[in-house]
Amino acid sequence: MAARRLEDLGWNEALAAEFARCAAPGWRAARLIRDNKISYGALYVEAGVFEEVEVVLGGKVYHEAANDAELPAVGDWVALELGTAEQDSVIRARLRRRNRLSRKAAGQSTEEQVMVANVDVVVVVTEAGPDFNPRRMERFFTIIGRSGAQAVVLLNKCDLYAREQNQAAAALLLELNPEARIHITSAHEKLGLKALKQYFQPGATVAMVGSSGVGKSALINQLLGDDFQWTGEVNETTGKGRHTTTARELMVLRRGGIIIDNPGIREVQMWTDESALRDRFADIEALASECRFHDCKHATDAGCAIKAAVADGRLDEERYRGFLKLDAEIAQLQARSKTRRMTVERRSKRDHKIKARNREDRIEIERDLKPRA
Repeated sequence: MAARRLEDLGWNEALAAEFARCAAPGWRAARLIRDNKISYGALYVEAGVFEEVEVVLGGKVYHEAANDAELPAVGDWVALELGTAEQDSVIRARLRRRNRLSRKAAGQSTEEQVMVANVDVVVVVTEAGPDFNPRRMERFFTIIGRSGAQAVVLLNKCDLYAREQNQAAAALLLELNPEARIHITSAHEKLGLKALKQYFQPGATVAMVGSSGVGKSALINQLLGDDFQWTGEVNETTGKGRHTTTARELMVLRRGGIIIDNPGIREVQMWTDESALRDRFADIEALASECRFHDCKHATDAGCAIKAAVADGRLDEERYRGFLKLDAEIAQLQARSKTRRMTVERRSKRDHKIKARNREDRIEIERDLKPRA
């Protein structure tokens, strides 16, 4: 087996230059492969071999993060200070991300949740049956587009549906995103795996996402086969590991390529901006420019070109409603974010005033206590 290099994990000259600037003697460059909530799994290279180590977050990295999205995530490159039998290995710095795939954290939060960092390709696994949802796919395409990664969709379980149904689903996806690459696959029949393997090049990172029950884990197990650089438990009977999705995890293929699996995603809450939305709905934006009023809300306003296009069949009504819903979500997210920023600023000003007042009181007390000549 060939010796392993950091380049097999996606290392490049830009990362090397940044690491050289921030690292102290003895620190190691490593990539995070697992987030265990209170610790991380990290992978580095030692004497041509991958070494996995459990690491904790250094206080400086934690306190310098302005929000949760700036904390290390799976796929991030970090500078490690390796520990000993008595001391933990510690993340001393997070290197600059090339990109990130994010969604809004669940609930009423305005926080960004980074799903994976430094990813080249995002593969969405769905099917042409009950899981197929064009509106959810629009959301996936929007957040993938914002990340800058290549969007790939696997219409899995093709053996369960008619050829015409699979092809119709593929055609609709291409209408939603002509730049996406669509493949019809079956993990059960082992169809289409060759198309998936083309994305796994040495050093390239592929993230897999999708709902639970669409066959994502089955596809990954067939893809990995004997090629996976197993670092976890091994089945005592067969001598092989078997992957199941319990948490976000980065895995390396022996023949080149990196895969990041994600737990099933039930909803794709938006974390994006107006420009990304306009890019994904360029056809609707073009129609909006023809509306009679520049501030048209595209709902009850007279002279709305978008509503006219829906009425005469030029624009799919469901796509129109999906656009309005995404636009409203983004506006709501921006409003909440603005409110949160204002609250943080008020608290910061209040804390600053309190500190200044306490400092003045302390100076006055010290002056009063100072012995008089």
